[in-house]
Amino acid sequence: MNQELIVKLEEVWKIYKLGKIDLYALRGASLAINTGDFVTIMGPSGSGKSTLLNLIGCLDFPTKGKVFLKGKDISILPEDALSRLRGETIGFVFQEFNLLAHLNALENVTLPMVFQGKSKEEREQRAAYLLDKVGLAKRTDHQPAELSGGERQRVSIARAFANNPEVVIADEPTGNLDSVTGQKIMEILTDFHKKENKTIIVVTHDPNIAEYSDKLINIKDGQIIKNHTQAAKSLWSK
Repeated sequence: MNQELIVKLEEVWKIYKLGKIDLYALRGASLAINTGDFVTIMGPSGSGKSTLLNLIGCLDFPTKGKVFLKGKDISILPEDALSRLRGETIGFVFQEFNLLAHLNALENVTLPMVFQGKSKEEREQRAAYLLDKVGLAKRTDHQPAELSGGERQRVSIARAFANNPEVVIADEPTGNLDSVTGQKIMEILTDFHKKENKTIIVVTHDPNIAEYSDKLINIKDGQIIKNHTQAAKSLWSK
């Protein structure tokens, strides 16, 4: 498998001002993620996981240090160039699904493609393919309120892959789901990782979810305390 560095953080600090108080969310965090990696970021509440995720996803900028996406320093990119790079490279899966209630499943999945200038036909074909891939071919015309939590998260995953991104970032993707449904969600993400060589980055507090990844990053008090390769859980021997 051909691997190249796709995300890199160099001695990143993130400091928030709360009146006269400095809140240190990250303290000198460094990491490297290659194409095709399946990475889990774990840590307790308040450890800096969400801040780290926002920086990796180019949704925020470091106070000190550098963040690179595909070799480009995000801090010096013009906003339009950064938006284009982020839109083409990264997809997001959220714990709360973040689907638009007035749109059906197909329309929710097509939405990111609108901002990338894809034609209506191309958008609908891609959305139908992705919904079929996550097992929702017969639910394309259903609105979020008509879907279960697991089905909504599957729509969210399909939407994350809409623009065929190289990296998908999932923030507690099983946090609102029961264990059986959560396992199905992780199997879907693993399928994209294995069959399409997608880079998957999952933030979780659940050690069972971490078993699906091949790299584990532990964070505590804004510092990366452990960063190692592990044996991923096998889904293919069943």
